[in-house]
Amino acid sequence: MSGRDHPVDADGEISPADISSPQQRSPSVVPEEAGANPPYVHKVEVPPKQNLFNEFMYTFKETFFHNDPLRHFKDQPKSKKLMLGIQSVFPVIEWGRKYNLKMLRGDLIAGLTIASLCIPQDIGYAKLASLDPKYGLYSSFVPPLVYACMGSSKDIAIGPVAVVSLLLGTLLRAEIDPSTNPNEYLRLAFTSTFFAGVTQAALGFFRLGFLIDFLSHAAIVGFMGGAAITITLQQLKGFLGINKFTKKTDIIAVLRSVFSSAHHGWNWQTILISASFLIFLLVSKFIGKKNKKLFWIPAIAPLISVIISTFLVYITRADKKGVQIVKHLDKGLNPSSLRLIYFSGEYLLKGCRIGVVSGMVALTEAVAIGRTFAAMKDYQIDGNKEMVALGAMNVIGSMTSCYVSTGSFSRSAVNFMAGCQTAVSNIIMSIVVLLTLLFLTPLFKYTPNAILAAIIINAVIPLIDVNAAVLIFKIDKLDFVACMGAFFGVIFVSVEIGLLIAVAISFAKILLQVTRPRTAILGKIPGTSVYRNINQYPEATRVPGVLTIRVDSAIYFSNSNYVRERIQRWLTDEEEMMTTTSLVRIQCLIIEMSPVTDIDTSGIHALEDLYKSLRKRDIQLVLANPGPAVIHKLHVSHFADMLGYDKIYLTVAQAVDSCSPKLSDEV
Repeated sequence: MSGRDHPVDADGEISPADISSPQQRSPSVVPEEAGANPPYVHKVEVPPKQNLFNEFMYTFKETFFHNDPLRHFKDQPKSKKLMLGIQSVFPVIEWGRKYNLKMLRGDLIAGLTIASLCIPQDIGYAKLASLDPKYGLYSSFVPPLVYACMGSSKDIAIGPVAVVSLLLGTLLRAEIDPSTNPNEYLRLAFTSTFFAGVTQAALGFFRLGFLIDFLSHAAIVGFMGGAAITITLQQLKGFLGINKFTKKTDIIAVLRSVFSSAHHGWNWQTILISASFLIFLLVSKFIGKKNKKLFWIPAIAPLISVIISTFLVYITRADKKGVQIVKHLDKGLNPSSLRLIYFSGEYLLKGCRIGVVSGMVALTEAVAIGRTFAAMKDYQIDGNKEMVALGAMNVIGSMTSCYVSTGSFSRSAVNFMAGCQTAVSNIIMSIVVLLTLLFLTPLFKYTPNAILAAIIINAVIPLIDVNAAVLIFKIDKLDFVACMGAFFGVIFVSVEIGLLIAVAISFAKILLQVTRPRTAILGKIPGTSVYRNINQYPEATRVPGVLTIRVDSAIYFSNSNYVRERIQRWLTDEEEMMTTTSLVRIQCLIIEMSPVTDIDTSGIHALEDLYKSLRKRDIQLVLANPGPAVIHKLHVSHFADMLGYDKIYLTVAQAVDSCSPKLSDEV
């Protein structure tokens, strides 16, 4: 229904007395005129008034309980609800009842395979965190058992990982020197692990898992790639047999340390061992990629490398010739470390800070891995439950001499390819680690550090995802800036600075998109009533005297002034162009509001200012298809009354039709 169906006042506006309120008229039809049968014209309806409590509860539910985790409890007896509640915390109770020998066969093979991979990796990762190698093995015994009972992923393999080990070690060394104060360093490591678990469990319990989504995929790609290069550089100490090595992680300090010791600090026997076995590991990985059925070759290659290199060092006594070895590795199960955790004192806050940072990074990696493999097997995991499970295992791990554990992508991939069926593969892996701790640790005495360096380098190479970076560059240049910012921050400054840059750029991108939303001029696709962006569809035609603009975002306080000023700038540009081409001046401005999901008070004030400005220039403001939340707020704020309900249309085509007849009369 257009304004020409009503009498107008002296200023050409519809008289308010002639506009009935939505409650007094039906906004979906045109009232009958004498002797006419008018067609039905659909108008934008004002939704029923929402109860404030119901609206709040809906928003609360969609924010924290969007996947409706309590739906299984509906219409169930109390005993059943109790059982379902226990199962939600311990999923092992549910799938354990359906477990059979066929599943055990797949889990047994997978568990033995990932155990052969994790044992040498754990020893190396512990050294990466500046901890005794036994703590790496401890961290692959208790945490996987806890996760097997509480986790919902069938494929994720739990244990220490390279990136978290590097991050934790870097942050810990910034507070305590492990060579001069090993006991305090160890205590701070356990304290950090405890608070990492508390952070993870709290995020899951309070349904705050969406916070980790603020770290964009591009930032993670850059951070992981930079961390992989930093880890590789750190391994040059063991790879080349250097005794005195920098404690810094940036590329300049590491390379300076490497080349300054080139004449007297390198050991050729060490280089021969590390280079030979690194080539062996890379070749085995290549074979596994070429033939998926041979996945077990790269999986057992690290353990084979450890066995052979240890034997060679033992029989040649290469340790007497400068080849550095693991030396003594304690036998026995994880001792209790509860009394070692700082619950007071100066290191409490430091441990909390380090734990929060390392816990968030570990959480991001684990949830990403869990979702990836769940999608491949077409099952669902609850991210918040995963966080509780990961948090619980790290809290318990901190009390049993473990440091921060999470999901390992390399081991999870092997676990998946080996045919794992359930989390029992983690239990099998833990049992193998247990037997190693009880009986086999003395055999690692002559294991050269060079082979551990080669294993770690081989493990982190896949973290440098060049293809992903190229794709990010093609898709979104701003994402690429975030990726490169995190990458260069890690390799040129430090791991924590790289992570900070990744987070900062991710938030900056969000703020930029919120504060500077896209707008577009629309034109009509020939032969249709569809209006689209004229830059995307060059064949779209403009209606003389009408400017149609689409706003591609909610209008909030953060962008309301920008939206108003951008629309006015579009209008000024159009008027200047019309002046030079002697075309019909703009008399009607239509704002397509389909993408505007919401609007606040600042947004409404911006529309009011725009409306008043247009009136002074004798230009009519028209809105097309505002959503329910928007039209409700326009109605409550009385802006719809100011504008006129007859200037709010269901489609752009209707809005253009309401303007163009008057314009055609003037042309």
